Amino acid sequence: MLLSLGCQTMREGVIATIIFFVSGVLTIIVGVGIVPELFHLNHIVVFVGFLLLLLAPIILVSTFLLSVLPKAKERMDKCEH
Repeated sequence: MLLSLGCQTMREGVIATIIFFVSGVLTIIVGVGIVPELFHLNHIVVFVGFLLLLLAPIILVSTFLLSVLPKAKERMDKCEH
């Protein structure tokens, strides 16, 4: 089921958010400082970095919204913290 949320899904959402955020920041730094201006390649790399930064909070918010669904509380109570 696509909208099923469990302990593993919650952890995966947070880890994916961290990965997207860190890779977005590193991609922006690389695009600004290292990539040459050949064919506006640096702008493309910075744009990809901003997209990664934009996806990080979207993943986190969608995971949160899944956790407030009516039956999600029952499944989350079974988790070992």
